[in-house]
Amino acid sequence: MKSPAPIAVLAALSLTLTGTPTAAAGPLTAVATAPATSTTSGDIDLSTAKAVWVAPDLLAWPAKALPAGHTPAKLTWRLHSSPRGGITRTGNTLNAPASYDLTWQKTGLPASVLTTHPHLKDYLALKAPAALATQAGNILKGQIAVTLHDDRSRLHTATGAQVAPVLDTLYARRAVQNSYGVTWSAGRPTLRLWAPTAHKVTLLTWPAGSAADAPTATATRTAMTPDSDGSWAARGPVSWKNARYLYEIDVLDPATGKIRTNQVTDPYSTALTPDSTRSVVVDLTDPALAPAQWKQARPPKLTRSVDQSIYELHIRDFSASDAKVPPNHRGTYLAFADQGHGTRHLRALASAGLNTVHLLPSFDITSVPENKSAQQRPPCDLRSYPADSEEQQRCLQKTAAKDAFNWGYDPYHFLAPEGSYASSTQNADGAQRIREFRTMVGGLHASGLRVVLDQVYNHTAAHGQAAPSVLDRVVPGYYHRLDATGKITTSTCCSNTATEHAMMNKLMVDATVSWAKHYKVDGFRFDLMGHHSVSTMKAVRTALNRLTPAADGIDGRAITLYGEGWNFGEVADNARFVQASQGQLGGTDIATFNDRLRDAVRGGGPFDADPRKQGFATGLADAPNGSPANGDPAAQTARLRHETDLIQLGLAGNLRGYTFRSQASGRPTAGAKIDYNGKPAGYADQPGETVTYVDAHDNETLFDALTLKLHPATTMSDRIRMNTLALSTTAFSQGISFWHAGADLLRSKSLDRNSYNSGDWFNLLDFSMQDNGFGRGLPPAGDNKAKWPYQKPLLADPRLKPAPQDIRAAAAAAQDLLRLRHSTPLFRLGSADAVKAKLSFPASGTASAVPGVIAMRLDDTRGAPVDPRLRGIVVVFNSTPAPVRQAVPGMAGQAASLSPIQAAGTDPVVRKATWDRAAGAAHVPARTVAVFVQTR
Repeated sequence: MKSPAPIAVLAALSLTLTGTPTAAAGPLTAVATAPATSTTSGDIDLSTAKAVWVAPDLLAWPAKALPAGHTPAKLTWRLHSSPRGGITRTGNTLNAPASYDLTWQKTGLPASVLTTHPHLKDYLALKAPAALATQAGNILKGQIAVTLHDDRSRLHTATGAQVAPVLDTLYARRAVQNSYGVTWSAGRPTLRLWAPTAHKVTLLTWPAGSAADAPTATATRTAMTPDSDGSWAARGPVSWKNARYLYEIDVLDPATGKIRTNQVTDPYSTALTPDSTRSVVVDLTDPALAPAQWKQARPPKLTRSVDQSIYELHIRDFSASDAKVPPNHRGTYLAFADQGHGTRHLRALASAGLNTVHLLPSFDITSVPENKSAQQRPPCDLRSYPADSEEQQRCLQKTAAKDAFNWGYDPYHFLAPEGSYASSTQNADGAQRIREFRTMVGGLHASGLRVVLDQVYNHTAAHGQAAPSVLDRVVPGYYHRLDATGKITTSTCCSNTATEHAMMNKLMVDATVSWAKHYKVDGFRFDLMGHHSVSTMKAVRTALNRLTPAADGIDGRAITLYGEGWNFGEVADNARFVQASQGQLGGTDIATFNDRLRDAVRGGGPFDADPRKQGFATGLADAPNGSPANGDPAAQTARLRHETDLIQLGLAGNLRGYTFRSQASGRPTAGAKIDYNGKPAGYADQPGETVTYVDAHDNETLFDALTLKLHPATTMSDRIRMNTLALSTTAFSQGISFWHAGADLLRSKSLDRNSYNSGDWFNLLDFSMQDNGFGRGLPPAGDNKAKWPYQKPLLADPRLKPAPQDIRAAAAAAQDLLRLRHSTPLFRLGSADAVKAKLSFPASGTASAVPGVIAMRLDDTRGAPVDPRLRGIVVVFNSTPAPVRQAVPGMAGQAASLSPIQAAGTDPVVRKATWDRAAGAAHVPARTVAVFVQTR
């Protein structure tokens, strides 16, 4: 993912005070006063939350926040509380209705606490008295401050407290058993909200069909009933069906230290009015919301997760420019049920072997107006500017914040479909967007394709009192991950959520199950999955496994899961929990993206200052582009050997326990011993735990990477061949194969490396195959300006713009790759044992090895046979600009022939590949991948 458009978040009110207060007691506001001797040089700031309230009788205090030279035994701590806020200070004292002494515990925090909260390992334990512990639930509804006094009773520190752990201790065991949002019984709805720190919750309802902005004064007000588990509920009449509603919550705002009344949508909203101003009471089982095709069409079944061949697609991209789609359906859910160029192309891919479409975020987001009349268009004739002009991106920036396009990684409501993809503003209102979303799913199923939804539970678009904030206005300070000072962490880009907290974990699990059960989708991709724990991902898996065809209309065990297993931020290296990151999901059948093969195929990395660093499929060592980033010839040759190892390992499913002779060292080496930027390259226990890819929505498209890295004089026909060669490393990998939409069509985003908010113009996806999107101007300056000096001469070169016949040739070659992958189970063995038994790289690290060439053998005579037609396969990847003779040790005297798929395919060059039986050697044309088969 990439950062969504910036969202204005209200700054917290500063409550910092240093020095001596005035004689009169007053609120803790930002008033600078003269230094005095009555306080030490500590931190008096209630806008922070350095203390952590762990359990009713236990708090944690950071050891590094002690006065210099003092031991804990000589210090004094107190917790102060005020039911309605307004804590003030007089001298060394905080003025609050109640204060409780806290006792330092020499034994430290219990092991159970440190197991659950490992980031508290350097914290002190403070014991709370019974009078505090028994009133914890009530105290948590008000303002809380914790003070530290030195051995002379001087106030050293005053801070707030992080409350999520104690809320979980008090309420989670029972609260997680509830169903939240709207549930139905005998035709009547019950609405339930978890708000344990609220003083009062009132349900505001407006009749079905009323204006989305109807005044609050016209709402019917229903007092909600609190429960001891921290939830509030109200049961309504039958007439509440399709009613609009908000929760009105009286809750303490930690930023101001005062009670405020928030009117907020339901975190469990499943339907909304346009622009998410009100939640809507809907019954997801209502037959009126079930299109016939959605009910009847069935997706293809998979035997194993490695059977997936995935196409990553943005909903708007799919049809925004498709002239065969009705105008009011373009860029919407309904286009997937139309007979446009996109549907025709997806069906052609499905016929070749593609079986899964991965949709970028389709839940409710903040970044796109759902009222169609509010969506703006660039006020320029973009086609009038030169291919290398700055003007296109300059014009687009005028409307980028209000146009119809965004990737959608800015979550607003996790359980509701996004309204901007509805066919009209009216159909974005309430339940109709649900029906249209299901129409999309039904259309894809009818095209022979499974549906994977991109889920973004790692952050929200806003927090605090900002308008798009929901969770933090219901239970302030609970749903987001805080740093040591109580500030919300933003390592993901935005307001990081804390799925390690029980009710955020539940929200993630419940939302995922809802999409599976109520929309019949077939898989999920988790954005920045490494910011979630392994236990959370296992909880998702367990909950999905409970879904059955008989009870739920879907087999949850068949649902596939994968995500971004990156290790960074405040959770890095398991700082908060065992992360769902690369190498830590063994045995879960949850996959992570394999960046090792991606970088080796493309060359360099996504954040290189010089984007011309070459790789296996971009001319490294054998067709240098002249960039100094590639090093001298010796350095290039050495890097090519290492990148060959990374690709070979990726072809073997990136297994940590797979051993092969290294091209770099010539010695047998286990995958876990191959280096990738100082980390083990091999990390998977099973091949289904890796997603093999060479491009995705993030970073430059494959075509654009080739454009930047190949020598500028490379012919278009050779660029197509290298595109096919790069895609073949995913198609013939034992992992899950993944392509970015349009990778088969030479798709370009005019070299844009982060097109999340670059509009329809730079995100063009033309399934009519007339325009690949290259040369539409310099990409937006925000993420690309540093690369403009490299990009401008390329965009100006007309030789680099594919013609329609070039796009068609690339598409046909890519479909042959799909046919090959799905022609035999040997490319999808599914188990580490089978891969270790059958897959080898006979020439690697031997005198037979040819630089820039990989020879992969799949021998079905070893281990239990999996293909009744074939004894084996030899695949030769020739990335060099010359034909090669590649001997395959151990194959002398064995018969093989070019695959019938390639022999009858659309590429005349690969048909020249031959097999020398006597020598056991393949003759393969330049920049070609050839598949030789051995029949039984």
